[in-house]
Amino acid sequence: MTRIILRSLLAALTITVGVSQALAQAQTLSVAAGNSAPIATDRVKDVASVGGVRSNQLVGYGIVVGLNGTGDGNVAATSQTVQSLMQRFGLTVDANAVNAKNTAAVMVTAELPAFAKPGQKIDVTVAALSKATSLRGGSLLITQLIGSDNETYAVAQGNLAVGGLGITGNDGSKVAVNVPTVGRIPAGATVERMVSNPFETAPVLMLNLNTADFTNSMRLANAINKTFGNGTAQAVDGTTVKVNAPRDPDQRVTFMAAIEEIKIGPSQPPARVIVNSRTGTIVISEGVRVTPAAVSHGSLTVRIKENQNVQGGTPTVVNQNQVVQGQAGQPTQNSQISVDAPPARTFLFAPDVQLSSIVDAINAVGASPSDIVAILEALKQAGALHAELVVI
Repeated sequence: MTRIILRSLLAALTITVGVSQALAQAQTLSVAAGNSAPIATDRVKDVASVGGVRSNQLVGYGIVVGLNGTGDGNVAATSQTVQSLMQRFGLTVDANAVNAKNTAAVMVTAELPAFAKPGQKIDVTVAALSKATSLRGGSLLITQLIGSDNETYAVAQGNLAVGGLGITGNDGSKVAVNVPTVGRIPAGATVERMVSNPFETAPVLMLNLNTADFTNSMRLANAINKTFGNGTAQAVDGTTVKVNAPRDPDQRVTFMAAIEEIKIGPSQPPARVIVNSRTGTIVISEGVRVTPAAVSHGSLTVRIKENQNVQGGTPTVVNQNQVVQGQAGQPTQNSQISVDAPPARTFLFAPDVQLSSIVDAINAVGASPSDIVAILEALKQAGALHAELVVI
C-alpha cells in the first residue's frame, strides 16, 4: 500500500513539474519571440478543440402574450394552447371562443454551452410559429427547453427584445424593418440539468483540428511531445491527436491550459480556386500555378435592325361628285445585319506563373466575372490549372 501511495505521489509530482516547465518554456519562447523576427504561429486553442467538449442545441414550444394586436388571432393551435394554459389555473374556456390576437405561438431555441451548470443563465431566441406579424412588446411564458434525448435541460421565460418593426395599414399596405417576428431574451433561460462530457473521465483526451490536415496534426503532436516529453501525444489521423492527460481533475485542467497556449506553425493550405457562380466572386489561394497555356478571349456581337417600307399604290381622291378609291401598296422588309467582332486578345501563361500574374493577365483583357469563370474552367479542363477548382 505504501508503494502504491508513493508511486501516485511521484506521478502527480512529475506531471505537476512537467506543467510548470511547460508554462515556463512558453514564457521563455514569448520573450525570445519578442526579440526576434515575428513568425506566423497559431495557438492550439485557435486551431483545435477537445473531443466531446461541445455545446448542445435545445428547443421548446412556448407562448408569447402581451402583443398589441399582432398575434396569431383565430389559429386553432394557438387557441388550444391558451385553453390548456388557462385550465392549469382552474379556468374552463372553450377553445373556439378564444381570439388570440394578443398571443402568439413560438418556437424557442438555445445553445447549452459545455460545462454549463444548473442555475446558470443562457440566451434564448424566440421565433413566431404561425400568423403573428410582430413579437414586439411580448413576454414569453415559462417554456421547457429539451434536448435531442427529449429531456428538459433549461427553462425559459422573460420579456422579448425585438429589433424589427412591422406596421400594417387598413388598406393592406405594409412596412417592415428587419424581422419583427424574431426576438431574443438575454439570459432568458436557467439551466436545470448538466450535460456530461468525457473531459473528466476519459483515460486519454482527443484534440480535434478544426480543419483536417496531416501536416498540422503531426506538428501538433510534435509540439506537445517537445513540451511535455515523448509519448505524451500521438497523431491518430489528419484530424485527431491523442493526448495522455493526468487523471486528477485539477491537474488535467492545468495540463490542458498549458497545451492551449502552445503555438504551432500552420502548414500551407492546399491550392484552391473558389468560384461563386451566383455572385461572380472568385477567391484564389496562394500556391495556385499553371503550366504553359494560351488563352484567347474575345466577344462577338450581332445586331439585326428591321425596317418596313411600302412601295406602289395610289392615294384615294375625293372630288365633288365622286370618290376614287386608291389602292394599297406592297409592303417590303428591309433588314440590316451588322456584326461587331473585335479582335480576340490572347495572353500566354509561362511555366510556374504566380497568383499575381494570373490576376493581372485576366484583368488586362477586361474580363467580366462570368468570363473569368469560363477561363478558369477551361484551364482546369486543359490540365493547365494545378489547383482544386471549387464552384459553389
